[in-house]
Amino acid sequence: MFVRASQKFRRVSHTRRSPSSPDPHGGLLDCAVAIHPTAVVAAGAELAEGVSLGPYVVVESDTSIGPDCEIRAHAVVKRHTQLGRENVIHEGAVLGGEPQDLSFTGDATRLEIGDRNVIREGVTLHRATKTGSPTRLGSDCYLMAYAHVAHDCQLSDRVILANNVALGGHVSLGERAFLGGGAMVHQFCQIGRLAMVGGMAKVTQDCLPFLITDGVRPIATGPNTVGLRRAGWNAAQLRGLKAAYRILLREAHSLEEALEQLAALADPNIDEWIAFVRTSTRGFHRADV
Repeated sequence: MFVRASQKFRRVSHTRRSPSSPDPHGGLLDCAVAIHPTAVVAAGAELAEGVSLGPYVVVESDTSIGPDCEIRAHAVVKRHTQLGRENVIHEGAVLGGEPQDLSFTGDATRLEIGDRNVIREGVTLHRATKTGSPTRLGSDCYLMAYAHVAHDCQLSDRVILANNVALGGHVSLGERAFLGGGAMVHQFCQIGRLAMVGGMAKVTQDCLPFLITDGVRPIATGPNTVGLRRAGWNAAQLRGLKAAYRILLREAHSLEEALEQLAALADPNIDEWIAFVRTSTRGFHRADV
């Protein structure tokens, strides 16, 4: 059940619920919502039960913050932003900023965030450029300090962005993708499921699922073996991926010949590779042969 915030943009002050349930920020509690006295909550903001707002947090109107979210000091939740449940937003993060896109005309575009995400200090996530297709962050993601997610990005569940990763507009990340510190991703690129991108990589094309892509001029260096094992892949699946890697990226086949050979393997994971390649609009980073 949501409780509506104050009826005008003002500082909020409430009475303590009880000494047995203290606010970790030293704030005050009301209606099972912990709002620090210095936090500012606009009319039209919806806060579910269990929400905690730390010192100097700002929550604008037309926002929805789900149950048991914790928003720490100086973070900002801007208008047209929706959070699911049990998210932890660290100090100085800004959620729902206007897109850095010259075509943006001020429409009520949106940012949607799933459940149980950890968004660390100084992270920025921007709203979409056009209405009807929000910027999205899935669930159980971990975004480390000062990562940037631009307008219209689509991040699946369990994505990890290390410190200072920057995603251009319209970037798509598959489930459990991992991007190392300082990686930069050009707009409209796709990063496949269970892919790993090395730190400081300059990604200008798509990165195939299941592989490590690394370098300032990135190349596919081989299977993401550690990540795949952690995801439950067995030895037979890894052998199949290594065989497919040789066919697609190491042997001298045309792309169509390689895709035909991959299809003959009749492996669901490799079929995902084939679909990824066929839908790629920017091409994909290849191996250094």
